[in-house]
Amino acid sequence: MARVQFKNQQGLTLTGDLEMPSTGEPRAFALFAHCFSCTRKIRAAVHITRAMADQGIAVMRFDFTGLGQSEGDFADSSFSANIDDLLAAADWLAEEYQPIQILVGHSLGGTAVLAAAPHIESCRAVASINAPAEPQHVLHHMEDSLDTIRQSGSAVVNLGGRPFRIRQDFVDDVRSQDVATRLRNLKRALLVLHAPLDQTVDVSNAQNIFTAALHPKSFVSLDSADHLLSNPEDSEYAGMLIAHWASRYLDPAAKADPQIAADKPAVDGVLVTGRTADGFACKVQSGSHQWIADEPPNVGGKDTGPDPYAHLCAALGTCTVMTLNMYARHKKLPVEQVTTQVSHTRIHAKDCQDCEKTDGKIDVLQRQIGITGNLTDAQRQRMLEIADRCPVHRTLENEIKVDTHLAD
Repeated sequence: MARVQFKNQQGLTLTGDLEMPSTGEPRAFALFAHCFSCTRKIRAAVHITRAMADQGIAVMRFDFTGLGQSEGDFADSSFSANIDDLLAAADWLAEEYQPIQILVGHSLGGTAVLAAAPHIESCRAVASINAPAEPQHVLHHMEDSLDTIRQSGSAVVNLGGRPFRIRQDFVDDVRSQDVATRLRNLKRALLVLHAPLDQTVDVSNAQNIFTAALHPKSFVSLDSADHLLSNPEDSEYAGMLIAHWASRYLDPAAKADPQIAADKPAVDGVLVTGRTADGFACKVQSGSHQWIADEPPNVGGKDTGPDPYAHLCAALGTCTVMTLNMYARHKKLPVEQVTTQVSHTRIHAKDCQDCEKTDGKIDVLQRQIGITGNLTDAQRQRMLEIADRCPVHRTLENEIKVDTHLAD
């Protein structure tokens, strides 16, 4: 994570955090807008942006004017000013890194990104999380003070346990916004995420947003999450889901990792690249396919991808499933689906009754096969025998020689 600063249209310095993928170049850049009266440090913002970074998306979250570590007076801010701040952040990212392709907003920040998206030409996908359909929804939290604000021009309002001065200009500004019209003209892919049990912004707001927008659009229920996504599992899930959903709408030129492309070998096989500074994390490429390998946190990794033994288990598992489905098609067996669960462990050789080795430890791959379909017991037993004929199984049981040499 890198701390960044940039100027908004009023010349005020806004402060943000840029979450970058732990390995390789970002597939795309995104901008995150936090909830009303929150800051970029709220846990949901941190977890969502980091989860997206783990999926290869660089994300910047920043404090709106007058909040957190950004300059300015919150009392002088407005919903329109938040939109201007988003546009300034997008311009800064385009100048310093690359144009953003994804906008994500939480609560009123979600409403703000819906309003800002049509003004950011590079934006291809927009995600709102527990967002009100109209910005004036925020006035529900200050209903008891609206008369005082109108009569006196401003009043101190308690928002989220903190006092904020709200001016009549702010009230007039949110009432003047027409987000529904902007939604009809969005012309970007839209993902609406909302918690049906949200006590702050009713889920009907999600329905109104979804109905007003044109396709392509998607809706995801956040089940038992609260408005602020205070449970890390909820916010991390939201971030991971947004990254995967947005991937199909990215500029194709931005999907490829230029570092991997530059390192692609001239021969077939699997290329694995890891930087010392990234710990255990590695980039893996096989042909045009790319993914991440890592170790779990308990051994010093960040768990951004499967560990090496998981890849070994996956090799045996995928080969088994492919072989059994191929056999079922050839024999015209009524097989609907094959599943294989493989795990790795090590045991003492003396505890293995049918092993040739008698001292030290041996590696054991435990494979459990599930076959869905109306098969007889004899057919299932035959499928079990065929599983042992999968090429990877035979490779693992044969003598293996690893020939290692230094590359030029």
